[in-house]
Amino acid sequence: MLSKQRLRLKICGITRLEDALWASRLGVDALGFVFYEKSPRYINPAKAQEIIEQLPPFITVVGLFVNPSQLFIDDVLDVCQLDVLQLHGEETPAFCAVQSRRVIKAVPIVSAGDVKRIHDFNCTVLLDAKAPKDIYGGTGCSFDWNVLKGLQHHHPLILAGGVDVSNVQKALSIDNIYALDVSSGVESSKGIKDRQKMIELCELMN
Repeated sequence: MLSKQRLRLKICGITRLEDALWASRLGVDALGFVFYEKSPRYINPAKAQEIIEQLPPFITVVGLFVNPSQLFIDDVLDVCQLDVLQLHGEETPAFCAVQSRRVIKAVPIVSAGDVKRIHDFNCTVLLDAKAPKDIYGGTGCSFDWNVLKGLQHHHPLILAGGVDVSNVQKALSIDNIYALDVSSGVESSKGIKDRQKMIELCELMN
């Protein structure tokens, strides 16, 4: 009988090489770079590529976009070696389906009714707390994870929204979650990752 699958971990909002390298050393599976200019964690694509080029093998590189045009995505891909696109706005299922990279579609959750929206998307879905208007992720806010009880999807599910050392054990207990996506939960300030917080989180996940 197979044991329960190891939960993967993505650290999002990387802006510094030293944070990326520390996360890699700790065994983090994926790193996220935010290409949404209104975000305090925004990084220029050229700077992101400088970091990406220095990453060790087997790290998945994720680019986060919010309501982008196809032209903007293509322009970033011309500069950055991205493995996955994470779409955090009101992107449609059709827009997700035509991308040249694998897609993670963020779905904001407030109540059990919002969970039904995941079935609109034929891709990996990230379950995140609904943020204030014009704010997309990285708020440190969470939602009632009890609404996820028994949830299933034909693609992997990723949990985000306020995950940190105080609640990661509860997150680990949720069935059918493939990975956790953490940003503010391992920061000393927005866009600056805290080495000790990353260490403690990874220790609790192992």
